[in-house]
Amino acid sequence: MTVRVLIDACVLYPTVMREVVLGAARLGAFEPLWSARILEEWARAAIKIGPTGEAQARGEIALLRASWPRAEVAPNTGLERRLYLPDENDIHVLAAAIAGNADIIMTLNAKDFPRSTLAEEGLTRVDPDSYLHGIWLEHPERMESVAQGILAQAQRLSGQDWDMRSLLKKARLPRLAKALG
Repeated sequence: MTVRVLIDACVLYPTVMREVVLGAARLGAFEPLWSARILEEWARAAIKIGPTGEAQARGEIALLRASWPRAEVAPNTGLERRLYLPDENDIHVLAAAIAGNADIIMTLNAKDFPRSTLAEEGLTRVDPDSYLHGIWLEHPERMESVAQGILAQAQRLSGQDWDMRSLLKKARLPRLAKALG
């Protein structure tokens, strides 16, 4: 049985983190899920990087939807009304995870997704670095291949001579950086 992981916007928005997470999904390590609202949050957050940020994000979102046509889940409003989280703006993430029959919510936002609340819904929470490190432990060569491809693309697009450890540490993936660096 494949693990179903609802990916929060804070994991999808940073490019390198997203590429490593989705690279692991392409390996079959898990089935990715998200909602239209999560993707919209990513597009709006990308405005911060400049005038073309949102347009670039929307292009990447279109490619994501094409690559995983069954990954987008739509929670119903009634479900959201019965849920509680410390930050009500995150309830849609929990509702999407429930609607998608997810096993896990992948987020960097631990404080707003209490483990006890998630457990009541049959869910757990993981941070991307720990989860990816676990996948690396099971499939080191395959994760190395994913990371090498992302490193090459980062070097090509940025014109900088990134090394693996620096790139992954900057992407908030320090455990994976140490493992692959």
